[in-house]
Amino acid sequence: MNEIKGLIFDCDGTLADTMPLHWHAWKIIINRYNFHFSEDRFYSLGGVPSQDILKMLADEQSLCFDHLVVANEKERVYISLMSKVEPVHAVVEIAKANFGKMPMAVASGGTQKIICDVLDHLKIRHLFDAVVTNEMVNNQKPSPDIFLEAARRIGIDPKCCRAYEDSDLGLQAIRAAGMEAVDVRNFGGKTCR
Repeated sequence: MNEIKGLIFDCDGTLADTMPLHWHAWKIIINRYNFHFSEDRFYSLGGVPSQDILKMLADEQSLCFDHLVVANEKERVYISLMSKVEPVHAVVEIAKANFGKMPMAVASGGTQKIICDVLDHLKIRHLFDAVVTNEMVNNQKPSPDIFLEAARRIGIDPKCCRAYEDSDLGLQAIRAAGMEAVDVRNFGGKTCR
């Protein structure tokens, strides 16, 4: 086992208990555009950007909408709920305990603006040396790209990083990056599934 020299955290569902609020926003969009997207599938696609999910659903269900426009609508609905976002205390405490001791980054499938807004809302943005989001990589989770980019930005070899995630796709991406993976769903105290 390599010595851990850097920590990387997913945001939605890991640092911030946002997944129920994202699901609420998705339900509004599902009703508005009349397509099928189950709650179980939503959670199974944790870490996949909204525009990618909508493109996949449009292709599967022969839907006629611009997936980028609808993704922006979904994000606007979510933003209206942001004041309700709470931290995942057990994970935030890990970040706080390691602040100033080793470099740390966020690696999220969300957008830069929204993820930074969430981190600011929780008053934890200052803990992280880098915030890497879906616009900064070509391949999304389960590809390792976002975690590799986060490691690069904090200047730590991926094999010396520990990364925290709440989704199967995210954990797969961490392992593919050669990092130690921590499944925060085992921590308890969350309202997420």
